Amino acid sequence: MTQVNIEYYALLRERVGKTKDTLQTQAKNLTELYQQLQREYQLPFKPEQLRVAKNDAFCDWDSSFNNNDTIIFIPPVAGG
Repeated sequence: MTQVNIEYYALLRERVGKTKDTLQTQAKNLTELYQQLQREYQLPFKPEQLRVAKNDAFCDWDSSFNNNDTIIFIPPVAGG
């Protein structure tokens, strides 16, 4: 098990109901981690609709993560 810190923004924050979370996971990469959250919170976005960052740097969905890393899922932003 790996413990990660997750931050939620915009529509994801509204859906989850919090801005931060600490999670124990067996996921091996960021795609699996997001899929776990998607099941738990019925998140509406597919991974390809989001950007993902690990420890404040954008990264690929197949990236792995370490204990206590901070993961941020960034939903599409509308506005003008």
